[in-house]
Amino acid sequence: MDRARFFELHRDLPREGPGEAAEVAWATGLAGLPPGAVICDAGCGPGADIGALLEAAPRARVDAVERHPGFVAEARARWADEPRVRVIEGDMGALDGPYDLIWCAGALYFLGVTEGLQAWRGALARGGKVAFSELCWFTADPSEGAREMWAEYPAITDAAGIDARVRAAGYETLDTRVVSDAAWEAYYTPLDARIAALRDGADAALTEVLDAGAREAELWRAHRRECGYLLSLVRPV
Repeated sequence: MDRARFFELHRDLPREGPGEAAEVAWATGLAGLPPGAVICDAGCGPGADIGALLEAAPRARVDAVERHPGFVAEARARWADEPRVRVIEGDMGALDGPYDLIWCAGALYFLGVTEGLQAWRGALARGGKVAFSELCWFTADPSEGAREMWAEYPAITDAAGIDARVRAAGYETLDTRVVSDAAWEAYYTPLDARIAALRDGADAALTEVLDAGAREAELWRAHRRECGYLLSLVRPV
């Protein structure tokens, strides 16, 4: 897939993956953050979850880390007037910390669950926790359409498989929550509109990207009971 055309499709979208404020509030509430907590939004994209993190932890400071320069620019523009937010262009696999919570929405797969959690252990403050969402099968026998949706991510597993990867990293799972349909639509509905806006005059490379984005949304809506994201709150042991 043409990367330039991919980022043309994804430029200026409100978010780069499923999510909603209620899930941020769930994670921060269970994490038991201290006053003045320091939170890392790892793989923050354009900064869609920063507002929910600030609302859920009103005295916290947020370091938002993102590698793609375009998303960094969007996040910095969005949060330029918020002194509690620092947007960092960098590798989320090399965090400094110390952080009371590392929040990672749909991006840990870039590192691998076990590998990413191991890399983050040294970036956690004493008592610190990690909240991350990971693709998950909700059925033991996914349909052909569900498998098509995640064909490029063969590491997808079920809840027990995710927990096994957490334990392999030397962590324990405190609780889990299925990412809601509303969170997925918060991503796909703006994406649908962006695809429609770019259709006229699209060249072959862009059309391929638009078709792939539309197909992904179609497959999720058809098979959302079979697969999705599982949000896990974990801590080192």
